[in-house]
Amino acid sequence: MKIAELVEILKTIITKNGINWAELEVTGIEQDSRQVKPGNIFVAIKGFTADGHDFIEKVIEKKPALIVAEEERPGIFGVNHLLVKDSRQALALLARTFYGNPTEKISVIGVTGTNGKTTVTHLVTSLLESFGYKTGLIGTIYNRIGDKILPVTNTTPDALSLQRLFAEMVKSEVSHVAMEVSSHALVQKRVLGIDFKTGVFTNLTQDHLDFHESMENYFNAKKELFKILAEQKALPGVINKDDFYGQRILKEVAHPFVTYGIKEQADITAKNVELTNSGTAFTLCYQEEEYPVKVKLLGLFNVYNILAAVGTLLTLGFSLPDIVKNLPLLNPVPGRFELIDEGQDFAVIVDYAHTPDGLENILKSARAITPGRVIAVFGCGGDRDKTKRPKMGKISATLADITIITSDNPRTEDPEAIINEIEKGFFDALPGKYLKEVDRKKAIKTALLLAKPGDTVVIAGKGHEDYQIIGTTKYPFDDRVVAREILRGERR
Repeated sequence: MKIAELVEILKTIITKNGINWAELEVTGIEQDSRQVKPGNIFVAIKGFTADGHDFIEKVIEKKPALIVAEEERPGIFGVNHLLVKDSRQALALLARTFYGNPTEKISVIGVTGTNGKTTVTHLVTSLLESFGYKTGLIGTIYNRIGDKILPVTNTTPDALSLQRLFAEMVKSEVSHVAMEVSSHALVQKRVLGIDFKTGVFTNLTQDHLDFHESMENYFNAKKELFKILAEQKALPGVINKDDFYGQRILKEVAHPFVTYGIKEQADITAKNVELTNSGTAFTLCYQEEEYPVKVKLLGLFNVYNILAAVGTLLTLGFSLPDIVKNLPLLNPVPGRFELIDEGQDFAVIVDYAHTPDGLENILKSARAITPGRVIAVFGCGGDRDKTKRPKMGKISATLADITIITSDNPRTEDPEAIINEIEKGFFDALPGKYLKEVDRKKAIKTALLLAKPGDTVVIAGKGHEDYQIIGTTKYPFDDRVVAREILRGERR
């Protein structure tokens, strides 16, 4: 592909055209200066920790076909260059065109919300696969093309990585891809250039306020996905009507929607919900139809996730009787209310809950299936929203019988300082209601030693993660592995 073909799509955002050799062949696109090769386009992005513009002189030495930037830098006038209003927008548009507009050839389902994104994307792809379709998945745990698992860095990759990934999915004959769409990705225009078939909103509760600064900004970021659906005249979106912000999307975005819920009157609802420690049963209601459902997934929050997945399949044109028939095939998602069973006489659950709402949901769900006590182990991540720490402490003080406050991923913060901020939520708690233990492994062991027959131990915050970030270093650590090791040996 020649430079002239790619530049045409940027004409509305170009502020200065410095192209002298428009017929040069483009061999690739990069935003990482270290990866640039001769013939590549380098797009200089202003990041949070580094500015791509600072590396332009080094990139020039690698003989790129074109440099796209927002600002002039030394040496740039000696090579093909474009100055643009927004480098992120330019990157997304260039990547989409260079990789042949791949999302025009597959059905992309975007899932956004604070909690539930990972589970809903897994449920949607599992249901589609039960009908014989080859699927892709982009999310927090991993990216997947059919059976091929790829590692992840962010919940939603950057625009360039996304278009590469979609192109590979098209090449692998994937028909549908479910992707988690984070608020960061929407603000940073990572999903610009993607054609969405439909989108799902799960819920909105406090998280990422270190980035968004207010709940209103956070909501407006999430709402952007549904404005994109409206602009693209996509299929109806799928909205949790029980959520306050879901109701706002219904009012504020001019687009058709399918709604789901348990409390509010919605298109898809569940009633007669029965929660046990081996599965969940409920009656699924849609229009005049009612179907009994039994699934292996645990917890009321998973009823919402199933309703979201059902709504998505209905929107895509599948019949409800066929969908319901395949619901029992659904399996729990790794690190999401995952039971750790080593033959002990109490339950152990590992979950990714790391927000106030997530922790509340998980502890309420544990309480619903626990005849004895609920023992919680959790911490809060460092270098992230500090305001949620005492709130999560208060939730655990209210809903758990005993809490061990510990470290999550402290990053560059003092882990004891984080624990002390969580502890503020326990100031009204009775003595003996909580313990503090900085060492996460010791905290998990303490909880398991305290457990008696009929109790449930909830280890929250990290779920599927197989590492712990202390300082700037990632150390191997998996709550599930640690719990199993203790249950198998050290507890005896």
